[in-house]
Amino acid sequence: MPDDILCATQPVRHLTPSAQGRWTIADYERLPDDGLRYELISGELRKTLAPNLAHQTSSLRIVHQLFTLIETTGAGRVFAAPVDVQLDGATIVQPDIVVVLRDGAATLTEQRVVGPPDLIVEITSPSTASYDRREKRDCYAAAGVREYWIADPASRSVELLTLEGDSYHAEHIYRGQAIIPSSIVTGWAVATDALFG
Repeated sequence: MPDDILCATQPVRHLTPSAQGRWTIADYERLPDDGLRYELISGELRKTLAPNLAHQTSSLRIVHQLFTLIETTGAGRVFAAPVDVQLDGATIVQPDIVVVLRDGAATLTEQRVVGPPDLIVEITSPSTASYDRREKRDCYAAAGVREYWIADPASRSVELLTLEGDSYHAEHIYRGQAIIPSSIVTGWAVATDALFG
């Protein structure tokens, strides 16, 4: 593959599902702890690349802000990858950041978040941009994730998507001193630029 074409995710070929060529939740639970990051999308197992430093910096900054507004006020819980989120009987994803509000639809088990979180944040890179904007966007909308942020460290911007019916409506892309008008995070007043290193 040429250097200017990047894979977002790769099908897993070194492992096989138990039957029928489709992966199940039980198959996923039996995966080896081999340091790779796996996701199960509608019965297909995918592995993703390790995040770069810009991604990690943005993740830490966003988690810090969300933790301050959500966890410390008792409004809910904030999780950073790797954390399993089971959206349905054939889909487990590992979003970069997950927010589960106290009265939300998701439940927390010892192993994972089950059901739709209230907010998911994906921090995109050139290798994951199309995956975050297509496959994951469709999965999150179908599951009922009410708000989806796509943070882009390269452009220092955040795209806000809000659920309307069973699909997302793109509000705007925020950058610089703009404040994301989240309907999930009460009191969010952070300039978008502060989320990036």
